[in-house]
Amino acid sequence: MPLSASSTRVAEPLLASGADMCRWIAELYPICRSITGDGVRETLRRLNDLVPLEIHEVPSGTPVFDWTVPREWNIRDAWVKDASGRRVIDFQHSNLHVVNYSIPVRCRMTLAELRPHLHSLPDHPSWIPYRTSYYNETWGFCLAHRDLEALRDEEYEVCIDATLQDGSLSYGEIVLEGTTAKEILISCHICHPSLCNDNLSGIAVSAALARELQAKPHRYTYRFLFIPGTIGAITWLALHQGSVRRINGGLVLAGIGDTAPLAYKKSRLGDSEIDRTVEHVLRHSGLPYLVTEFSPYGYDERQYCSPGFNLPVGRLSRSPHGQFPEYHTSADDLTFVSQESLAASLQTCRDIISVLEDNHSFVNLNANCEPQLGKRGLYRAIGGNADAGKSELAMLWTLSLSDGRHSLLDIAERSGLHFASIRDAARLLLEHGLLQQQIGEGGTESTQKT
Repeated sequence: MPLSASSTRVAEPLLASGADMCRWIAELYPICRSITGDGVRETLRRLNDLVPLEIHEVPSGTPVFDWTVPREWNIRDAWVKDASGRRVIDFQHSNLHVVNYSIPVRCRMTLAELRPHLHSLPDHPSWIPYRTSYYNETWGFCLAHRDLEALRDEEYEVCIDATLQDGSLSYGEIVLEGTTAKEILISCHICHPSLCNDNLSGIAVSAALARELQAKPHRYTYRFLFIPGTIGAITWLALHQGSVRRINGGLVLAGIGDTAPLAYKKSRLGDSEIDRTVEHVLRHSGLPYLVTEFSPYGYDERQYCSPGFNLPVGRLSRSPHGQFPEYHTSADDLTFVSQESLAASLQTCRDIISVLEDNHSFVNLNANCEPQLGKRGLYRAIGGNADAGKSELAMLWTLSLSDGRHSLLDIAERSGLHFASIRDAARLLLEHGLLQQQIGEGGTESTQKT
């Protein structure tokens, strides 16, 4: 599979994960997906081979807040034939050729009559654009601009063999129970057809992350959603109003497979634990990154963060939404995503979860002045060095701020040290009886180690 190079350096085992994700993307790439229909179901069925999904069907016409679950769209074939019977636009060649959710059409028309229904990109004459008409019953075709310019002034046969009728909206969900009912939400959209970065990269990283979490114990409960964009998130929120308050944090994964630096868009809250965690992980990654404030434009984070819910859900991606030329075009193909970038994105998600899982609060059991660490073997044998070393400094910061009110992430941010250094210091101090976990914190016992 031809894949673009990436400047991201990753270890060989992680690179193998990237190769797996590229293989999944290649398998899902040809499927014609939309916000409803058999393409979504086929995608969910194949994902179910990777992770045990529960697949839900919500009937057309179901009211979901200010929206209604739409009629289901399915397409079998579509074409535009010239006077000789040659297909000059062919759905079988690329599913991007048909405006997604086009109503059925079978007619003959002149080029002048057909022209308003044709969409191209003059600035990128070899690319096919991706267009939709979800909530406006119309039809159209997309094609390379060079092919549009080559059309002759003659009569054309037009066919869109599709159905738009009552059915359902499909989405997939997996809930991995933890030792607490508090949830971390991981959400990705599954409504785009053959677009690798915008759509399939988020699906692949989400599936890989779910597979890994499924195989090991964890404190939080993790909920993964594979949903159609916008209407899927709105539908899920409408059906789960009573339980969304269990969500302690979350990520929307989208556009996460190209070679641009990782970018995080904060939740509407801006300073939630997930916001601080992601920024901390990116800051200490040693790689370029971008953090932006919340805006009500983008992917499904805008639904989770809407005022009525205001959930702490941010978005992790790479190239900014809608701000790279390949966005929503045929150029977002298998060459646009990189196994190195996918692997690095997965590792970042792992690091974020590691911080969330270990971010406990502790109480210093020897709070009257600094405890004598040397007699416990926690200081180096020879003292007096102005540079006590990061491990000793991490212990001192952890002891100083472990008052039951500061979490380990608080301490890491205040000290400027990596979370892992603070976590390891807390483990060591806990083993030597100098700390106890805050009673009732995270629903765990005070003697539990991080």
